[in-house]
Amino acid sequence: MACVFAGVLMSGAATGSWVEDPEPGGGGWAGRAPEAAGDDGAPRDAGDADRLVSRSGDRWAAAYSPQEYERLRLSLEGEYVGTGIAVSRTSDGRIVVGEVHAGSPAEEAGILPGDEIVTIDGAGLDGGAVTDAVGRLRGSDRPTAAGPGSTVLLGLARGGEQWETEVARARLTAETVTVTREVPGVTRIHVSSFTRGAADQLREAVERVPAGDAVLLDLRGNGGGLLTEAALAASVFLDGGLVATYDVHGDERALHAEPGGDTATPLVVLVDGGTMSSAELLAAALQDRNRAVLVGSRTFGKGTVQMPSEQPDGSVAELTVGHYVTPSGRTVDEERPVEPDLPVGAGDDAEAKARTVLAGLA
Repeated sequence: MACVFAGVLMSGAATGSWVEDPEPGGGGWAGRAPEAAGDDGAPRDAGDADRLVSRSGDRWAAAYSPQEYERLRLSLEGEYVGTGIAVSRTSDGRIVVGEVHAGSPAEEAGILPGDEIVTIDGAGLDGGAVTDAVGRLRGSDRPTAAGPGSTVLLGLARGGEQWETEVARARLTAETVTVTREVPGVTRIHVSSFTRGAADQLREAVERVPAGDAVLLDLRGNGGGLLTEAALAASVFLDGGLVATYDVHGDERALHAEPGGDTATPLVVLVDGGTMSSAELLAAALQDRNRAVLVGSRTFGKGTVQMPSEQPDGSVAELTVGHYVTPSGRTVDEERPVEPDLPVGAGDDAEAKARTVLAGLA
C-alpha cells in the first residue's frame, strides 16, 4: 500500500523528470504530485495550460493552476501544509493511517498508525479514493481557511472504539530518508523521493553508519524528484565522474558526481516497479559505474525530462523537453527499464536476498 501524506504523495509520486532551470546544472524534478487539485477554496483555473497540454499529445504533460503549482513547488522543497498524517487504502476499502509525521499535530493529538479514518469534518469517506481523503486533510500554503493553523475534525476508530478529535494543520518538512538496522552488519537507508535536501539527508545517514556495516540503499517506491538531488545522492557513493546526461530541446547537459564519496562500503540498491525517473537515474548510475549491485524487480521505466512553462494567465504547463541517458549510454523507458543484477520473484524476500549479496561483497 502506498502511504500518502496529506499534501505530498510519498510513494509513487512522480511520473516524469522535471527541469526547473534550463541552464546547465539547473535542477530537475522526476515527477508531479497527482493529488495537486484545487481543494482549499480557491478556484481551479489552469485554462491556458490545460489547452496547451490537451493539444500537446504528451502523455507525461500536466497542467496546474497557479495555486496548484505553488503547492507543487513547495513539495519539491520538501515542505507541505497538513496534519502530518500519511494515509493508505486497505483491500476492503477503509482509509487508515499509515504513518504519523514525527512532531506533527497528528502525533500531538495521539493519532497512531493503523487508526481508521471514518469521517473528515463530519463527512464519511464512503469507500472513496486515497486522494479524496488527502484532498480533505491537506491544507494550503496561503492564508486561507485551510492554511497553517486551521483545523480539521477527524472521526477515528481503533480497536472497536470510535472518537472524534480536532487536529491542526501546520507547515511541515517531509523526511525523505529513514534509517533502520534490523540485522547486525547491515544499515538500511530508504529514500522515498528526491526533494530538496534529500541528498544531504542521505549523506548524513551514510556518515552515521556504524564502522564495518554494509549499506542497503532502498529506492523501492521512490517516485523520483529533482535531478540535481539524484546526482548529489550519487556523489555520496562515487568519487566524481558522470552520473547522467540529459537533453533539453536537443541541447545536451551533463550531471557529474562530486569527488570524495564513499567508494569502499559494500552497497546494494533495492529497486522495484515503483522506482521511477531520477531514482532510476541514480540506480542506473551506481550500476553502470560498478559501485552497487541492484536487487529486486525491473524499475518503472521513466526517463523523460519535463520543464514547467508559465502561461499568460498564470497557469503552468509541464511538458516533456527531452530524455536522460545513463553513464553507459542507456536510455530508460517502459520497454527498457533498469534491470536488477539479481531479480527477485514475486513473493520472495528482496531484503533477505540483498543481505546475502552484501555478505558476499563484505
